[in-house]
Amino acid sequence: MNLNQKAKALNLGCCPCCQKVNEMTERKQRCSRCHHQFSQRKPYSLQYTFAWTLAAIVMFIPANIYPMMVFYTLGRPEKSTILEGIASFIQQGHYPIAFIIFLASFIIPLGKIIGLLILLYNTKSYSRISKKKQTQMYHLIASLGPWSMLDVFVVAVMAAVVNFGFFTSIEAGAGITYFTLMVIFTIFAAESFDPRLLWDIERRNTNDR
Repeated sequence: MNLNQKAKALNLGCCPCCQKVNEMTERKQRCSRCHHQFSQRKPYSLQYTFAWTLAAIVMFIPANIYPMMVFYTLGRPEKSTILEGIASFIQQGHYPIAFIIFLASFIIPLGKIIGLLILLYNTKSYSRISKKKQTQMYHLIASLGPWSMLDVFVVAVMAAVVNFGFFTSIEAGAGITYFTLMVIFTIFAAESFDPRLLWDIERRNTNDR
C-alpha cells in the first residue's frame, strides 16, 4: 500500500477548514483543532457533481442558441449570439478580442463540462491517465470557473456604457441568463466533486487483485 492510499485505510481524515489530520471515530467528525464538522469524503459527491453537470449541459444549449445581447441602431434591433458576436469581431479584424471571447465563453465552459464528465467516469472505472494528472485537471477546472463570466461582464459593461437612447443602445439578451446559470452550475459541480475519490478507485482495484 503506497502513501497515497494509507490515510483512508488508517481511518484518517483531513479537516477542510484547517487541514489538520484527524482520526475518524464517526462518519461526521469534529476537528480536534477548529471544531469544524467534516466527513472523510464529501457526502454524495458524485451525485451532486453529476446533477450540477447535467444542469450545466441543459443550460449550455440555449446559452448558445439565444442572443447574448441586442444592439439597437435607430430603433432597429440586431440580435447576436455568442458565436455570431465572435464572427462579427473577426470580420472587423479584432482577432485578439474574438479569440479571448471564444476561449472564455465557449471553449472553457465546454471543456469544464467534458472534464467533469471524464472525472466522474474515472471514479468508477480504471483510466490510463495518472491520478496525479487527473487531480491537476480537477484543480484547473475549479480555478477556471469564474473566468467564464467574462462574456457576461463584457455585455454588462457595454449595456451600461453604450446607451444613446433611440440612436444607439445595447441590451442583454435572453441567452445571458442561460449562460450565467451554466457557469454557476459548473462552479457548483466542481465544488461538489471530491478528487480523493479518484484515488479510491485505485485502492479498490489493488485490493481486488
